[in-house]
Amino acid sequence: MSLNRPATVGDLRASGYRPRSVKEEIRGNLLTKLRAGVDLFPGVLGYDDTVVPQIVNALLSKHDFILLGLRGQAKSRILRELAGLLDDEVPVLRGSEVNDDPLAPISKYAKELLREEGDDAPVAWIPRSQRYVEKLATPDVTIADVIGDVDPIKAARGGHILADELTIHFGLLPRANRGIFAINELPDLSGKIQVGLFNVLQEGDVQIKGYPIRLPLDVLMVFTANPEDYTARGKIITPLKDRIGSEIRTHYPTDLDIGVDVTRQEAWTDRGELGVEIPEIVAEVVERIAFLARDDKRIDQRSGVSQRMPITTLEMVVSNAERRALLLGEEQAVPRIVDIYAALPAITGKMELEYEGELHGHEKIGRELVSAAAHGVYSARAGGADVDDIVDYFERGSALQVGEESSAEACIEGFSTVPGLMDLVHTVGLASDQSSNGARAAACELVLEALVAERRVSRTSSGSYRRAPHEDSSSGFKGFDPFGTA
Repeated sequence: MSLNRPATVGDLRASGYRPRSVKEEIRGNLLTKLRAGVDLFPGVLGYDDTVVPQIVNALLSKHDFILLGLRGQAKSRILRELAGLLDDEVPVLRGSEVNDDPLAPISKYAKELLREEGDDAPVAWIPRSQRYVEKLATPDVTIADVIGDVDPIKAARGGHILADELTIHFGLLPRANRGIFAINELPDLSGKIQVGLFNVLQEGDVQIKGYPIRLPLDVLMVFTANPEDYTARGKIITPLKDRIGSEIRTHYPTDLDIGVDVTRQEAWTDRGELGVEIPEIVAEVVERIAFLARDDKRIDQRSGVSQRMPITTLEMVVSNAERRALLLGEEQAVPRIVDIYAALPAITGKMELEYEGELHGHEKIGRELVSAAAHGVYSARAGGADVDDIVDYFERGSALQVGEESSAEACIEGFSTVPGLMDLVHTVGLASDQSSNGARAAACELVLEALVAERRVSRTSSGSYRRAPHEDSSSGFKGFDPFGTA
């Protein structure tokens, strides 16, 4: 807090301070940031043309609003960043539990303090970080949690009757006065709590233990909800739903590149002393898995496929590459396609399956998604490339063993034995011959995985690439094998 801030009500009045509502405050600061071209929600990607303009319009209209969206769509993150639209600090009467404005008090405590001390009443300054209050709605939340309850200890110590407002222990909503009050998963809040919220916001009063309390709070109310819960289960009481000014729908990334950027931003991939190089094709395959899962009818789309799926998958992909690098004494961890298969636990744990999906099982669907994603990335980068020599190599009975424990050098040595395979390294997107062995190996694996998806080559769970099975196939296999098992 600045040393020259007014310390009493008299000093504050003399400074020219004028009260304004929190919605007016947010609107004013928002206008300033819009004129300056400031990024309103740093780190929130893909919403510039959809969600952000709607939020801006709601705030400029001084609306309470709700964000409707499936899990993992940055709803909570957006709400928390709204605090950046508040003033750096605001004055309150010192000791007030509800952040009373010194020149516009609402609580009995503040009014009595001003009556007793007048312009000498002490003023404190609270930062914006203390003016954002968030509550996760659960069925066990009570009126006492949100609004407040009578505190017999306060009554006894102060010599007050229980009906006196000074005996109230205020809940989260009154303590958010002159700030932002956020409720996550609004449909899970019980009906009587929703009624309490509506009464406080619309009428400015509430009953606690049967005693009516006049409490005209100044709060921006924001909510989140899953659209399925919000519209189908019918758990939002009509008056509260009608009171919410704007309904804004969030969404998953609509563009693969934006999804890759979000995942790279959020995933923990900096592993300290051991360098990590994530080939772009690997990052794209990881992201495409989520895109495919969101369109897969075997997966419950009402629950959604969270953006946390590619984030945690990429983290586990890097971890598998890190483990391999440490075991082999490599100086850099470079993830390959084989590492994505090793990250299946991060994929299967983020899917809720429909009945048809349950028949197939999480593991099978996860592997199919990885294969299809690799094929999609290959097709986008090198679709139509000549791969006949590669397919012929395996059709003649050759095999190639590429396990997740194989070093990059060993993989390159093996891939070099397959006619035409190394020639496609640049076709799928590697910039130059200076690319690391790990990145080149990842590119070769991408080509082979695409051929597996097209059923022109087969792949065993141990990482052995062989010819696609034929009914009359009886010949043995030969070829390079870093493990000596092919």
